[in-house]
Amino acid sequence: MIGLPAGTRIWLAAGTTDMRKGFDSLAVQAQTVLGKDPFSGHVFCFRGRRGDLVKLLWWDGDGLCLFAKRLERGRFIWPRAEQGVAVLTPAQLSMLLEGIDWRRPVRTAQPVLAG
Repeated sequence: MIGLPAGTRIWLAAGTTDMRKGFDSLAVQAQTVLGKDPFSGHVFCFRGRRGDLVKLLWWDGDGLCLFAKRLERGRFIWPRAEQGVAVLTPAQLSMLLEGIDWRRPVRTAQPVLAG
């Protein structure tokens, strides 16, 4: 995963997106549908209809970067279409890209006693 500057917000477009879209179409979608500036330095995430492909759009200061990831097994966990947009932390984005349910991560061990 790329190292994002401090203060970078990660926006998820709820619902599905046509994965044939490229830089310009996704930037327009971020601006019109999400109501956000695609050149703000924030990351915009879009998921395809089947749920196994995700695209991330990010302005790094010099130009738009478009990253894509396809899961060979499983699906990306995504908010429902009626929720509009969701904001993630960088840790949640890392979990999302690994195919982990970022909404309710399960810890492997919980401390019982201190000391």
